Amino acid sequence: MSEFKQRDDNENKEKDIVFSKAIKAGKRIYYIDVKRSRNEDYYIAITESKKRVSGFDNSQVISFEKHKIFLYKEDFRKFMSGLQEVLGFVDEKNRQQTDSANDFSEDASDK
Repeated sequence: MSEFKQRDDNENKEKDIVFSKAIKAGKRIYYIDVKRSRNEDYYIAITESKKRVSGFDNSQVISFEKHKIFLYKEDFRKFMSGLQEVLGFVDEKNRQQTDSANDFSEDASDK
């Protein structure tokens, strides 16, 4: 009996998804799902799924490790603002590293 209840619960969870985007990135897949709550509000569920292989060649076991974040409508703007700030910081640091690496390679070629 519990087997059927679990299946029904999984089907209900899938029905709540109104939009979904999967982003494949190496061994990870990020799922960004827009869901509808019972009171008809929309929220976002972000899931990171990472493939794990354990065991030996003859008896490998494949599993998926998942982590979820739920983002509710009252936090969308703050989350986006924070994410944009963090991405800007990372972009700037990466640019600085690239510039300093180029400076180093130019110095080496001058010798």
